[in-house]
Amino acid sequence: MGFLEFLCLLVVAAICGRIGQSLARYRTGGWVTAIVVGFIGAYLGIFIARELSLPMLLAVQIGGQSFPIIWSVIGATLFTLVLSWLRRG
Repeated sequence: MGFLEFLCLLVVAAICGRIGQSLARYRTGGWVTAIVVGFIGAYLGIFIARELSLPMLLAVQIGGQSFPIIWSVIGATLFTLVLSWLRRG
């Protein structure tokens, strides 16, 4: 994976993380936090999809890596909801 492909992967993760934060109506941090939330959301979403035997929806291929957009947004939303619940409680 080259630098440009890695940069594209970071941008996609940031967008998915920010969408997840917007759906949860809880934002913390800036774009770096959105990137982290996007990657954690991707892992969480893939885990949920595999456990429930659901198909990968809207997966983008970047540098030989598959990044599932829909599952990343769902995972990022769930992760952000848990974070907001922990910080408020």
